[in-house]
Amino acid sequence: MLFPYLKMQGAGNQIVVVDQREKNAPPPSADGIRRLGNPASGPGFDQLMWVGPPAGNTAAASYRVFNRDGSEVEQCGNGVRCVAWMLARSAAPLRSFTLESPAGLIEATVLDDDQVSVSMGPPEFEPAKVPFVANERADQYDLDTCGRSHKVSVLSMGNPHCVLLVDSIASADVDRLGMAIEEHTRFPEATNVGFMSINDRSTIELRVWERGVGETLACGTGACAAAVAGQQLGLLDDEVRVQLPGGQLVVSWRGEAEPVWLTGNAELISEGTIDL
Repeated sequence: MLFPYLKMQGAGNQIVVVDQREKNAPPPSADGIRRLGNPASGPGFDQLMWVGPPAGNTAAASYRVFNRDGSEVEQCGNGVRCVAWMLARSAAPLRSFTLESPAGLIEATVLDDDQVSVSMGPPEFEPAKVPFVANERADQYDLDTCGRSHKVSVLSMGNPHCVLLVDSIASADVDRLGMAIEEHTRFPEATNVGFMSINDRSTIELRVWERGVGETLACGTGACAAAVAGQQLGLLDDEVRVQLPGGQLVVSWRGEAEPVWLTGNAELISEGTIDL
């Protein structure tokens, strides 16, 4: 069975978008996704965005998110910007969309110069809803792993995140700590892990170990989680530039009940056809 696809990137995060709004075909099996995610046997990607028709009348489309290891996850900030870009291309001059995601409704607006701004919803801090094992909510927790205790911020941006403050992202032990924290027993559904260094109140640097993927060049929800964590600690302003290895994202958040806005690029790399 043949499926047209777009291969895109957002801040260096490799995204494949498959538009199934008309045929509404089911996504491939986990094994099929793993083969497609491997550049030796498919287009290669960090995440696959499987776009379908909306369930309600207010949204333009729905989407599901799959990591290249075949696992399905709740959200992908860089991926949803690519979905919005694809919709704008096929529905010109329409530039704003409501999308149905596994984590809830998402608002997206395609701006000039391939920039897309998306509302990622409000962050969730209650441990049980992340999910994270803790007796009560706190701005930081002590997490024991790799022979020592680490101060971490924990929250959900539709998917679980753990954020560590580091002196330098260049020297951060991303591979060892990322893998250990991703699978830590206090995260029942595993977690994404962000390593954040703060330059000033409006600029941070970030590396992210993504659940089910490993370290990637960028993670949109990871950028949101890091900025929010820094704001909760009183270290960052309402709008933060997040510099990732793959590029820059801008995160805006006005307070706990407010949605987090993520702005960054969405660029087409190539088009092709998947043979399943």
